[in-house]
Amino acid sequence: MPKRSLSPLHRATTHWTTGRRILVAAMVITALLGAAGLTAWFTSRGGQTKTDASPAAPGASSPAPTAPKPSVGTGSVPAPPKLTDPLAYAKAAAVMLWSYDARTTSRDQHLAGMNAWMTRETKYTDWTAISGQVPDPVLWSRMADNAQYATAAVGEAHFPSAFKQALAENPSAITEAYIYAVTVTGKQTIAWKGGGGGAEDRAVTLAVQCRPSSDCALVSLAPSVAP
Repeated sequence: MPKRSLSPLHRATTHWTTGRRILVAAMVITALLGAAGLTAWFTSRGGQTKTDASPAAPGASSPAPTAPKPSVGTGSVPAPPKLTDPLAYAKAAAVMLWSYDARTTSRDQHLAGMNAWMTRETKYTDWTAISGQVPDPVLWSRMADNAQYATAAVGEAHFPSAFKQALAENPSAITEAYIYAVTVTGKQTIAWKGGGGGAEDRAVTLAVQCRPSSDCALVSLAPSVAP
């Protein structure tokens, strides 16, 4: 395997559908202006799932329509932390999303582990965007054969400037859904058998829900990083 080759899991994260781009705007607007817009978008988004063609990402997975059954276990995926701070939760979620271990964890286990981090409020949860980060079964099998795994470390997390500005203009708006946009930066390190590996800086903007007196949960992720 070439030394500079990025992981299939990373390649699968770099191409986005039009529907997911629409989702990001919907999430931010919903967090600030209320739940009605997002609910309507989720109702109508079924026809917006055409995937962008990209010859540079062979084997990128198709979004999984449903969550895996919890009975499969979660393998190396950590359980979601009990945190009420959206910045801290987003940092933990970024580490989870950038990490995997195909040596010890099946694809179904990895998906089940990821699903445990999601909000259980069905009108907000965007499982398709999160599960779409995982390579398809054939590619995951090849990763397992190659003993491939990735670890991650986060640097910092902050609320994007547009989110802070909108919140400052209407502080009470977030109380409808309590969804926060958080941008996290860090580094992913990848390794495989035979001494292969590599590392690169990573960044992601996540939508996390942190209702008062409740633990935070993951809602979705953005198709591009918000500064």
